[in-house]
Amino acid sequence: MSSSLESFVGHQVSVITADGRVINGVMKGFDQAINLILDESHERVYSSGGGVEEVILGLYIIRGDNVAIIGEVDEELDKSLDMNGIKAEPLNSVIH
Repeated sequence: MSSSLESFVGHQVSVITADGRVINGVMKGFDQAINLILDESHERVYSSGGGVEEVILGLYIIRGDNVAIIGEVDEELDKSLDMNGIKAEPLNSVIH
């Protein structure tokens, strides 16, 4: 798994955590336990009543045991999204 993460280093990624958070940022590095280091990161908080709130996090570390999904973000497509028009229920935590 860790060898496939090498292609994400230096790129904008989106991480969905086991507790349902969505965090975007530039991946700076990772280790064998899939602990991730993100820079210029922000959390996207979704709600059904309003748009998406973005909470600035800056340099952020996500523990590997809390990573559920990680994927590269198409930056042009991401910038074109109207975050005020997106309404969604927050994600539930992963149940083991």
